[in-house]
Amino acid sequence: MKTTTTGLALLAGLAMAPAAVAAPLQLWISSYQDKVYYEDMIRLYQKSEDPTFEAVVTAYGFREMPDKLAVSIKTGANPPDIVQLDEVLFGMYLGGEVPFVDLTSRVKEAGLDKDLVPQRLKLFTRGEAMYGVPQSLSAMLLYYRTDLFEKHGITPADLTTWDEFVAVGKRLKEKNQAMIGIDPTYFEVLLRQRGSDLFGKDGKPFPDEALAIDTLKWMVDLQSQGIAVQPDRGSIFDPVFFNTAVSSDTILCIMGADWYGLDMIQQFTPHLKGKWGVMPLPVWQEPGGKLSPRTSAFAGQGLMIYKDSTVTDEAWKFIQFVMTNREANVQRFTQGNSFPAYRPAWKDERLLQPSEFFSNQSMGKLLIRLAPEIPEVAMTAQRPQAVFMFQENFFSQLMYGQLSPEQVVTQMKGALNKQ
Repeated sequence: MKTTTTGLALLAGLAMAPAAVAAPLQLWISSYQDKVYYEDMIRLYQKSEDPTFEAVVTAYGFREMPDKLAVSIKTGANPPDIVQLDEVLFGMYLGGEVPFVDLTSRVKEAGLDKDLVPQRLKLFTRGEAMYGVPQSLSAMLLYYRTDLFEKHGITPADLTTWDEFVAVGKRLKEKNQAMIGIDPTYFEVLLRQRGSDLFGKDGKPFPDEALAIDTLKWMVDLQSQGIAVQPDRGSIFDPVFFNTAVSSDTILCIMGADWYGLDMIQQFTPHLKGKWGVMPLPVWQEPGGKLSPRTSAFAGQGLMIYKDSTVTDEAWKFIQFVMTNREANVQRFTQGNSFPAYRPAWKDERLLQPSEFFSNQSMGKLLIRLAPEIPEVAMTAQRPQAVFMFQENFFSQLMYGQLSPEQVVTQMKGALNKQ
């Protein structure tokens, strides 16, 4: 075969042509606050692991993410590689084929099955398959105004039980001072603290109906006695709540997870720096004298890999780095995202330092003490429905006396059992 000069030149040109550049890994985040963090993590990963690694971070809202993901799954257009989802919304994907990669063997090979807090490890699972890894401890704390406690002669030691909390609340009501803002998410949190949940391990709703009814009654009584007030727009996660009930000193306390204090309280009340404190939740004294845990759990983000990703190995390497690298865990805390669920990182002194915002208390030390008491969360495909059903259809009717606690539990159980 005769090779022409032109042919030789063409072959030489092909040999010298650069290799095709791989497309950047697509990382979808369900929190705008996390975008800066993940962009920092990409740079950290490039510096310490792989200088050729490229990724693009796209942030969506908490409830916007499922819609965007649904469109991508249906059309196959512009799919993500890594997805960040809140644990509540993860349940939406458990009813049929799960659109995420089974990470069980990878988690075990990385030792994460031993290094993550056990109660959090089961959040993103169905059966024995693990589809995501939890980033946050999500332990519930009681955030309180230290200046207002001092004004009213209260100390955290006065609120070790919920009975004591109510007693102090009744006394302050006489001064037109409410104790706490009450929110629909508290039902799930308090029920879990008392040893039950919205669903049992068998997936059936309200495994302890009597306890669920009693918890709802307690919430109603808290408001009717003037100890608790509802936020203007019904949510402690709405900025309006901080602009009204919090900034006006209407309430003394808020119950929230670690990420709530690190992110929302600091973001929306910068003028109250040094006037907040943190303490464990008051405990329940159940019949027989048994005391509940001093914390509970609610919400928290996890990382998973979309099943149609063509770079599963690369995506996992980045997730493993974010989950296990000490600096990545520390920055997640110091940047105001959440306290890490990765226990080896807890040895870093930066997680244990006093916080000027929280009256020089160490939130990290408190969270580490409470970690063994965190209850497990019963994850089912119906959990999102139950959470949003109570929030949107039942909470207001309950608190304003239009439905009794018994009616709420009966109607919710009926609706969930029809599915």
